[in-house]
Amino acid sequence: QVQLVESGGGLVQAGGSLRLSCLASGSILVIYNMGWYRQAPGKQRELVARISSVGSTNYADSVKGRFTITRDNGKRTVSLQMNNLEPEDTAVYYCNADMVRSAYQMSQDYWGQGTQVTVSS
Repeated sequence: QVQLVESGGGLVQAGGSLRLSCLASGSILVIYNMGWYRQAPGKQRELVARISSVGSTNYADSVKGRFTITRDNGKRTVSLQMNNLEPEDTAVYYCNADMVRSAYQMSQDYWGQGTQVTVSS
């Protein structure tokens, strides 16, 4: 069974920092893009940051210069360093990965269970 397990959410004051991590586990052949999405109450889920298998990144305009996404292909992890957090960053953050389980399967999108990030003003 393939899973994405997130960790690192929590409560922080505005201006503070948090680091989210996500581990991909199970029988995995290839991991393509990995990323972080977030969903605030009453809003649609949105892309925060994404990183390709070779390290190319893209960010939502609202987090550029404050958030940094990295990955460790050997450990099958993706992390999101969030600095200078704002109350508007409050949301449930979801890890996402496009993965192939075997040579006989197409790639599929997988999601973590989500981790809450709350930024107080």
